[in-house]
Amino acid sequence: MRTTQKIIINLFCALYLIAPVMLRQTADAQISPKKEKWVKVGRLHHLLRASTLERGYNGTYYAGLMWPAEYAETDNFVNKRFWVSCRDFTDIDNKYWPVKATALGETEDLTQFWTDEFRQVAQFEPTRVYVDGVEISETTETYADMINEIDPTLAADRMVFSRVHTNIGLTIERRVYVFSQQYHDNYFIYDYVFKNTGNIDGDEEIEYPTNTLQDVYIGMMVHYATSRDGAWKVQGRQTWGYNQWLTKRGEDYEDFVNGDTSADSLRCTFSWLGQDDKVSHDNIGAPDVQGGTGRWCSPQYAGIVFLHTDKSPNDPSDDPNQPLTVGWNGNDTFPRLSGTNELEMQNAYKMCQGLMMKGATDRMDDRMKDTKYPGRLTDDGGAAAVMGWGPYTLAPSDSFRFVYAEGVNGLNRQACIDFGRSWINEDSPYELPDGTVTNDADEFKNTWIYTGADSILQTFGRANRNYKSGYAIPRPPRPPSVFNVTSGGDRIMLEWTAESEDSPDFAGYRIFRAVGKPDTTYQEIFSCGAGTDNPAIVHSYDDIDAVRGYSYYYYITAFNDGSRNNTDLNPHGSLSSSRFYTQTSEPAYLRRQAAENLNDIRVVPNPYNIRARDLQYPGEENKIMFLNIPGQCTIRIFTDRGDLIKTINHTNGTGDEAWNLVTESRQFVVSGVYIAYFETPDGTSTFRKFGVIR
Repeated sequence: MRTTQKIIINLFCALYLIAPVMLRQTADAQISPKKEKWVKVGRLHHLLRASTLERGYNGTYYAGLMWPAEYAETDNFVNKRFWVSCRDFTDIDNKYWPVKATALGETEDLTQFWTDEFRQVAQFEPTRVYVDGVEISETTETYADMINEIDPTLAADRMVFSRVHTNIGLTIERRVYVFSQQYHDNYFIYDYVFKNTGNIDGDEEIEYPTNTLQDVYIGMMVHYATSRDGAWKVQGRQTWGYNQWLTKRGEDYEDFVNGDTSADSLRCTFSWLGQDDKVSHDNIGAPDVQGGTGRWCSPQYAGIVFLHTDKSPNDPSDDPNQPLTVGWNGNDTFPRLSGTNELEMQNAYKMCQGLMMKGATDRMDDRMKDTKYPGRLTDDGGAAAVMGWGPYTLAPSDSFRFVYAEGVNGLNRQACIDFGRSWINEDSPYELPDGTVTNDADEFKNTWIYTGADSILQTFGRANRNYKSGYAIPRPPRPPSVFNVTSGGDRIMLEWTAESEDSPDFAGYRIFRAVGKPDTTYQEIFSCGAGTDNPAIVHSYDDIDAVRGYSYYYYITAFNDGSRNNTDLNPHGSLSSSRFYTQTSEPAYLRRQAAENLNDIRVVPNPYNIRARDLQYPGEENKIMFLNIPGQCTIRIFTDRGDLIKTINHTNGTGDEAWNLVTESRQFVVSGVYIAYFETPDGTSTFRKFGVIR
């Protein structure tokens, strides 16, 4: 007994002594630079990483900067890389470096930087969205780590914060502001602070307490691919910038620099899909030629506008000469730093200063002007935008700051559908944006696609005004905190809570519905409140127009009366909460009561005919329904030769079950006659024959 007690006491003492070490190791642990947080509150969706590097590749395709995010394959992002550099640096081993440079990102040497904080702050709790009792919103386990804090005083809908310490003692704090207001929901504002803390790993020890960082330069390379949908239409695969062209704007920026306050102060660069000389047709806008729809699949223009750069650590006023370079670089070449190679560091330092990189055929310009850089070079890497800030000399505790906005805009989806249909059908004459007409189909297409440049400049202007106002854009009402969709026998029932009505200018609600799939056109099916046919505010709605067998998706928005939207920051009028807070991603159906008589079972349509797919179940072209079935049964599907190809366990207690014509081996069934065999738990059974025509 004494021996046992002694062992326990010794273990307790040992744990007591090592506990501070264990706690310190936990507190000092580096956050993986690959850790991501998606932001999905407006029409622009993006994933931000814990390091200042962002990389869109997820192992299958390049994700990020999705716009318009309500549709599939609208990603426009490849990656964003960062370098920090200085000269005349002596490290803690007393080694002198003529140039010291650090690369930030998961593909580089992780000893070069240390990420110790990464969090997302929301202005309010996200809406809890339910479909038939299953929660599908941000509050589910899938999104559990996406939101870390609620701050009602936040100026934006979301703010993502990260802090990175570099091996030269320069600490980077990044704040990314995201908005859902309909005129400002297609850009993010990035606010960076670079401070000489002397801390290289995030613990309390300051490794470089007295180091002054000489001639600090910051470099950034941004790579776009507009868009994944368009790349498939042109190349038959996604690329990482193939055929991307870069435009740099600021034609009279020189006048602004020289003191003309009426001159254009916007300094920006943006990327768009250019012509591929290996395809036979004009691919501007990536028209869907093979699919036959003609839809223009790459109308997006993605880019950056520079909003502010400190003149010096002691002068926070905006420096019109920064960034000192904005140019391009080819074939995805960039300095890859090992952490010890001096030549690599010198190359990175030169790039941050704006000197030519390997693979580029043109020196990066040192002023803003209207310039276009070539797209496809020698590989799929295409052209990336490169920019640099500096030089700054930072004494201990000195800092400087720069701010930019990143956004996407272009011709809207419906125009791309309608104009694309006219283009492929050669439905001339065509009307151009200025009201004139042409019989040239490609002139018609390209002129409309090129209006995307005006659209992205409009986005940049709104971001600039928002930033300069201190993020004072008018706000819409917040969405309801709960949105519940329930499938019924003769209706689909929708219910929501009343938090939106706390807004002083709240006016009402609108409900929108899509059929067949969530990434399609939504139609308004109900509204209540001021200016509607239903002036009384309600908190429920029954969709009695739903058709049996169809899949339905919904979202609800709260709108205001526009009385507080009277600034010059965006167009006046009513503002609505974002659809992305409440949009359902799982379908609701009319769910009929289970049948008691097996003789009532029907297969719809029968036969299934692929030529009539648009008339059968909209948006679900490979779907058939088994109707009037028992609430609990097993459905086995056989070929006419008796081969079992699919087993469906129907357990939800309703009288309906769907099948997408895919076998157990994930192959679409071919034309032929098939047998569906229905068996209940008590052993009763029946069968139905049905045909498939492809």
